Amino acid sequence: MSLFKNHNAEEEELKKAAEALRAGSAEAFHLLYGKYQQSVYRFCLRMIGDEAAAKDAFQETFLKVYEHRAEFKGNNFSAWLFTISRHVCLNSLRSLKKFDSFSEEIHSEETMDKSDVGMQMYIQRALSRLPVQLREAIILREYEGYSYQEIADIVGVDLSLAKVRVHRARIILRRLLAPLVKEGHES
Repeated sequence: MSLFKNHNAEEEELKKAAEALRAGSAEAFHLLYGKYQQSVYRFCLRMIGDEAAAKDAFQETFLKVYEHRAEFKGNNFSAWLFTISRHVCLNSLRSLKKFDSFSEEIHSEETMDKSDVGMQMYIQRALSRLPVQLREAIILREYEGYSYQEIADIVGVDLSLAKVRVHRARIILRRLLAPLVKEGHES
């Protein structure tokens, strides 16, 4: 019961901070930044796949949040924040032209080393091979823990399309990661 109270208290504190941010509170900005910085950075890194570009997108996200703080309307700051982050990442991908280029490194067949770092790299490569719409949906669902409705709100699509995108991403990832699973069963 106390965990539930703490969760509600934290949610209430974040709502108040979002309202205070809208009014220009630097303290509220720092509180919200502290709460969301890691998840926004992870989202940017997984979306873009390049550490330097992800850091830039992360910084740009929070700059835009502060610059457009008065435009926040509603009670789901997290969805608004990730919508901004999504747009920044898509713009970064466009400028990097990642989705148009063919990378031999990403598309090559390779064997997997057994280390956790190697596994993370393999999964990141598989994520980077997904179309952007599927990549963002699966990252928001599996890594950030958003509901299908929140994903729909963040990416601006119907609930059913959000579910379809996550489902398709899972199917493609299952196919891309099959060699890793097979290798794990053989050892």
